[in-house]
Amino acid sequence: MKQFKKHKRKKHHRSPPGAAPGTITADPDAQQSSIEVIAYGPDALHQNKINTIEEMPARAGAHRVLWINVTGLRDAELIQSIGRKFNLHPLAMEDIVNTHQRPKLEAYPEYLFIVTRMPVNPPPDEGTGEATPNTDTPWATHTGQLETEQVAICLGKDFVLTFQERPGDVFDPVRKRLQAEGGRLRANGADYLAYALIDAAVDSFFPLMEVYGEKVEDLEQNVVQKPEFGHIAYIHDLKRDLLTARRAVWPQREMLNAVIRDESPFIGHETKLFFRDCYDHTIQLIDMIETYREIASGLIDIQLSSVSNKMNEVMKVLTIIATIFIPLTFISGIYGMNFEDMPELHLRYGYPAALAAMFVIAFALLIWFRRKGWLGDGQT
Repeated sequence: MKQFKKHKRKKHHRSPPGAAPGTITADPDAQQSSIEVIAYGPDALHQNKINTIEEMPARAGAHRVLWINVTGLRDAELIQSIGRKFNLHPLAMEDIVNTHQRPKLEAYPEYLFIVTRMPVNPPPDEGTGEATPNTDTPWATHTGQLETEQVAICLGKDFVLTFQERPGDVFDPVRKRLQAEGGRLRANGADYLAYALIDAAVDSFFPLMEVYGEKVEDLEQNVVQKPEFGHIAYIHDLKRDLLTARRAVWPQREMLNAVIRDESPFIGHETKLFFRDCYDHTIQLIDMIETYREIASGLIDIQLSSVSNKMNEVMKVLTIIATIFIPLTFISGIYGMNFEDMPELHLRYGYPAALAAMFVIAFALLIWFRRKGWLGDGQT
């Protein structure tokens, strides 16, 4: 069974120890920043990429909602300019660039600050240097360490700002829905867009859980039928990835519960009904993750027991063989002694008689072992 490839765990960027609250420092390892702008309303849609915040279209007329998606967090000046444009709090700006945050909801006077997480594609194959193809379910061939990406969302009256760590996300279905005229997404406000983005991030874990469910079933079958020591590494890798998924999904339940429970001028009552559905999806994910983690923990005990039983079977066979040969070795040892006065040495049929005695003893031991049930199909 092929072993999982080992990958170094990602180190999250943090502010220097003792730095003042709200300090924004660029991460030299972060992806290059880029800005995607989508301004839309029921009758109009404007979508393009810009280099500076000054190129942003006006929020008026047919463009009722403005979605600014920032990919890559290396350009601290660009992020600060967006913060000044939308009057973002320094603490929120600090949480945007420090990507170790757990999912949460924070209310500010002019917007809601929401942090969610989504899974990213598996790391590139170390042997070929090629990345896993990005399909509809990019984790279908996942054999590396699971990683999740922070997505920071600022929800205002007529705007949604999203900040993600790297190119590639799970928001393409949302973009396609925006391009369709007459859809619910185009007809609603910024709060419904925020719901659609969070729902897409939550639902992106379901294909991943389906893959892990298949892995659990395969491991369960192999551990019982063909136990091998290599299965332990697979089980540990599976438990590690499930733990990563748990850390990303569990806090989202608390965040969504706060969205549903707390009154906010930025989220309408009708949209809260959709957030409730997203909350239900999160609960389903948590149940799946906990079930698979429990099964994976039990598989380790089953694996060790199966290997131990297999070794016991081997030792039993070797013990039976050794037990049969003990009396035969005793007889051959006696007649192998070089004494001249041993009477059996001069008998004409002494040799075949000794062989016959050995055969009878071996056969009698086999019958006795069978009756004791030590050969596996006898009666105890």
